[in-house]
Amino acid sequence: SPGCSAVSPPSSAVPVSAHAAAMPLTMSAIRSGTTLPVAMASSGLHSNGYSLVRHVFFDIAGWKLDRDVPEFGRTLGEELLTPTRLYTKPCLALADAVEVHAMSHITGGGLAANLERVLPDSVSVRLDRSSWTPAPVFGLVGELGKVAQADLDLALNMGVGMVAIVPADAADAAVALLGEHGVDAWIAGEVAAAGTHGAGGSVTLS
Repeated sequence: SPGCSAVSPPSSAVPVSAHAAAMPLTMSAIRSGTTLPVAMASSGLHSNGYSLVRHVFFDIAGWKLDRDVPEFGRTLGEELLTPTRLYTKPCLALADAVEVHAMSHITGGGLAANLERVLPDSVSVRLDRSSWTPAPVFGLVGELGKVAQADLDLALNMGVGMVAIVPADAADAAVALLGEHGVDAWIAGEVAAAGTHGAGGSVTLS
């Protein structure tokens, strides 16, 4: 959108002001057919959506923190205390290796809303849900709380902690480099002209 930073503003784990020279982000270069979204896996819930998560697990399901949850392979408390993944070093390495047009830290508001903050009005983005499998905690919140998918998408990161928009011919290299830095990453969809998947600057998940 006009006037937006090329890095989504809320609580980003990337200290852009300290590394501006290392991260010359170019939002205006995000174009249909020549750029792709590269998603980076979250380590779990991170720091968002805990009001919903607590309500579902404690109030609705009546679970305790010491409950062993087979889907997690550990207790509920251990799952909820999973440290938030920080992307600073991998993202700086990525920006040093390939041209990065934008980065979006997926925090409160969910995947689509945060990614929309770094998109120009000339494009729309479709994220392919089949390109990744969210951790079991996200599905359990939906199942136990009977929470609609749209509401989960607004409250939780759904397994994606950061998205970078890179040139299409650099996407595979970006995925490989992030993997070398311990971050699972993948090409998560496509960048198309505004109106193809929604209004200009919009993100859809399908």
